[in-house]
Amino acid sequence: MTALFPKTTVDMTNFSTEGLDLNYTVSEDIAMLSPTEGTSTITTHDKYFPYLGKSYLGFKEALAFKESRGNYFTVNDFGYLGKYQFGAETLKLLGVYNPQFFLYTPELQEKAFLANSERNKWILRKDIARFAGKKIQGITITESGILAAAHLAGPGSVKKFLRSLGNYDFSDAYGSSISYYMERFSGYDTSFIKPNRKAKAIL
Repeated sequence: MTALFPKTTVDMTNFSTEGLDLNYTVSEDIAMLSPTEGTSTITTHDKYFPYLGKSYLGFKEALAFKESRGNYFTVNDFGYLGKYQFGAETLKLLGVYNPQFFLYTPELQEKAFLANSERNKWILRKDIARFAGKKIQGITITESGILAAAHLAGPGSVKKFLRSLGNYDFSDAYGSSISYYMERFSGYDTSFIKPNRKAKAIL
């Protein structure tokens, strides 16, 4: 191996911590204070660290992480685009006709995710009412699980899964199945998503 400066020696005493008082231990509550809090005592940390939990934001970010690890600018081997891995045909249904512009416009990607979810919720509204709370193949069916599975496989495939009681279980090219998404993304609060047959992604 060739070093950049093979004859240079480093005096490690310049980096020594000997003799220094390095005990900076503080209480957990003080450590969690924001810079503007002064010395006031804070016993909750949710204000400073976003806890998305089972909220709509938690739902979409969890799904985005599964799809692309949250990367807006990625394209997979099959041409699916962005943070939520949209296909060109689905984008057309949402009023997006320029995939390149879509890929480099995070705001449009977020609008497309919501619009697609609204459209899927309208298409699947009767199935959500019929199956939510029931068990299929050991999986408790929830609205968020249905919507996540529709994002993966399309609402038509989700209808087939539900109405066949799980006997039809589509998997994508990477092996992710409807049943996996049903279970993985169950129990989120997706009431923010309103059914809309004509939902479009518009900046």
